[in-house]
Amino acid sequence: MKTTSRSKGAAVQSVDIDDLAYLKTSLNTPRDMWSCHTSVVGDYFIKGHVPVEAVRKLLDEKPDIRGIALPGMPASSPGMGGVKNQPFTIYSITVDSTIEIYMVL
Repeated sequence: MKTTSRSKGAAVQSVDIDDLAYLKTSLNTPRDMWSCHTSVVGDYFIKGHVPVEAVRKLLDEKPDIRGIALPGMPASSPGMGGVKNQPFTIYSITVDSTIEIYMVL
């Protein structure tokens, strides 16, 4: 099933996929960066409940990486309830699968 919506000024298309493990491995995502959601934006993947500020930075700066991730389901991250009890550390995954801190919000 595909659904399309507009959010934060961007058109978003949702696609249900049966084999999420295959999607994650096909994007060469390191296992410790796996999360419940995967987005593909242009040439990048976005894993998890990543705040829009990090996505905008990614699209504005266009770094030479494969994608960004916020592993787990931190309280108060986009789409999650709860109270934010620590900063969100968003990681970048480079073309050689190196994991580095991309930004902290």
